Amino acid sequence: MGGDRAPGEVVRGAAAAAASDPNLHLFLVGQEDKVRRELDAASWSGSNIDVVHADHVISMSDRPVDALRKKRGSSIETATMMVKQGEAGAFVSAGNTGACVAASTMFLGLLPNVRRAGIAVVMPAGDQPVVVIDAGANVSPKVINLIQYGIMASHYCAEVLQVPEPKVGLLNVGEEGAKGNSLAKEAHTEFVATKVNYIGNVEGGDVFSGGCDVVVCDGFVGNVLLKVSEGLAEHMMGIFRGVLERFAGDFLGGDQQVPSSAAGTSDMQQRMSQVVGGLRQQFDYAEYGGAPLLGVNGVTIIAHGRSDSRAIANAILVARKLVAADFNQRITDALEPFATTKNGA
Repeated sequence: MGGDRAPGEVVRGAAAAAASDPNLHLFLVGQEDKVRRELDAASWSGSNIDVVHADHVISMSDRPVDALRKKRGSSIETATMMVKQGEAGAFVSAGNTGACVAASTMFLGLLPNVRRAGIAVVMPAGDQPVVVIDAGANVSPKVINLIQYGIMASHYCAEVLQVPEPKVGLLNVGEEGAKGNSLAKEAHTEFVATKVNYIGNVEGGDVFSGGCDVVVCDGFVGNVLLKVSEGLAEHMMGIFRGVLERFAGDFLGGDQQVPSSAAGTSDMQQRMSQVVGGLRQQFDYAEYGGAPLLGVNGVTIIAHGRSDSRAIANAILVARKLVAADFNQRITDALEPFATTKNGA
């Protein structure tokens, strides 16, 4: 029920995912009458979707923890509890991010030795996407949180994005180890001692250069980075489209050689559309679906609030992949050395 386009786009995305794999069984948790109307609108006739009624909806503006306490039986709580009780393998939502993080942390708990969960967002970065962690779950982390984020995201990058030996960088104001605040300096020193493929500090301008596969930062900076990047990408796409349209207008109305037929004009417009479409696809968050909340004792995928049906379908497929790969066991094994750490949570 959550998200800017819910429940319509969410239901259509779920239907698309369910239709693509008959072995994938989905539970749509929310206000049953509204969900079933959207299923009818999507002409759904399959057998691998069930609707689970939930009375309450946590809005995007609700205070997460307060809403979970006051709106007992909300769609977010109900879906999370289904994972906790083993009725479902994963929880996917485009709703209130804070509520999703709080519900997953409270009801599912954390994996052994994990101190804080982190949101790992896959951001388009040219030929190879980059994983940014944390993107909003923990705005005041400690050093051990950043180290664990790097380890967990490195495994996610290798498993889901198929990147061998992902390169991990720490977002900072300079590349030198002495740069940054006390948190960044200490984290840099600790990262050097880990088994991840740590390449050192990276600056904001290096995030999309392809120099690293995982960027570690606190949740405040990560969320700002995410929102600024999305806004800039949309702004640049608008500028690029405008330039192409002006170019086409000058070409077709100027002194240059004009195509001799309407077909020629149509071909040019089609090529322009393909160029813009290709660029949009390359920098579209919907390609990667949603962001896993790494570190919780279950699979939680947080989709973008503006997710369309394609983004929802891709988020569901990411969740399925993590469940099938028993990904949380890999995180547990990787963080075993932290069982005796003395650092605070």
